[in-house]
Amino acid sequence: MRDAVIVDAVRTAVGKGKAGGALSGIHPVDLSAHVLQALAERNDLDTAAVDDVIWGCVSQVGEQGGCVGRYSVLAAGWPEHVPGLTIDRQCGSSQQAVHQAAAGVIAGQYDIVVAGGVESMSRVPMGSTYAGGQYGKPYGRLVAERYDHFAFNQGLGAEMIAEEFGLSRTDLDQHALDSHERACRAIDEGRFKNQIVPVAVTGENGRQHVFDTDEGVRRGGTLEKLAGLTTPFKTDGVVSAGNASQISDGSAALLITSSETARRNGWTPIARFHTGVVTGADPITMLKGPIVATHKVLKRSGLSLTDIGTFEINEAFASVSLGWQRETGADYERLNPNGGAIALGHPLGGSGARLMTSMLHHMKDNGVRYGLQSMCEGGGMANATILELL
Repeated sequence: MRDAVIVDAVRTAVGKGKAGGALSGIHPVDLSAHVLQALAERNDLDTAAVDDVIWGCVSQVGEQGGCVGRYSVLAAGWPEHVPGLTIDRQCGSSQQAVHQAAAGVIAGQYDIVVAGGVESMSRVPMGSTYAGGQYGKPYGRLVAERYDHFAFNQGLGAEMIAEEFGLSRTDLDQHALDSHERACRAIDEGRFKNQIVPVAVTGENGRQHVFDTDEGVRRGGTLEKLAGLTTPFKTDGVVSAGNASQISDGSAALLITSSETARRNGWTPIARFHTGVVTGADPITMLKGPIVATHKVLKRSGLSLTDIGTFEINEAFASVSLGWQRETGADYERLNPNGGAIALGHPLGGSGARLMTSMLHHMKDNGVRYGLQSMCEGGGMANATILELL
């Protein structure tokens, strides 16, 4: 029976998704090509043997609108016969890319496949696909009527989750501080060095330098400072820019194959793709999907929560990951142990692969047998994945 294993995973450091951000001068296709080239070089990969490149990207318009996956293959200099696919499952796009890659390997459609994703939010702003409403909403009359013309809004959903789980402003702000503190510790201890591929960038001063450290991590934060930020989604609410994910640029890629093919190529895989699921959730609160997906993936895997040694739950908003932890009862210290999207950033289409890359290397470095990843997705969905260390 065929399996799917992950040989290696790499990512760029995450840049701030605004003009002047470290990666803002790089086209998303070129940024994607950079991680593809690095993945091939690190593993002595014969790129002619790659059956497909499956790439996540959310805002597929403008510079990201022409099948980023395909053009990234060409930009990387890989043979023209290697195809590329771009998929959109909102914030879980590149996690879904991993699922499709693993399924293809297990089914025998692929021997070697690369999965990952990208988002350059400094160059293609969030919401660009419908220009803030200029060309209409991304749903029609039937959806609007089904949900009583509710104005779908992730920020309001995050507020609803905080209220449902009794999460205070202090709870969310402390969770944000913990994310930054954990990310700082990971950077200082060099935990990201083996997963980040440096990128040569040109700064605003015209000087070139190497970008290899996540740009959004902040030091010296306090509850008092965070408490002074406004709550834009709800008057006297609890969700602020300080306890939500950052707008970011970044890319990540994973090399996926079967155990048999890995042996033939002299590769030692890091982990096995153990179980993967996807589920829908209420599109109004929208962001509770990881709770449902976690229950589903544990049931399908035959594992219990206590079997899992590390969790990567995307910090789209602090109420999402903290609400997930409160509902599941997972060990808080095992949740995003090297920081999450509040500190490291959230390059939408690349985030699923970024989380998986970080989880994979954390498992390898610490001998963690099972890791579980999940993230909320626009429209009320969530993927969940369990990896097993080899």
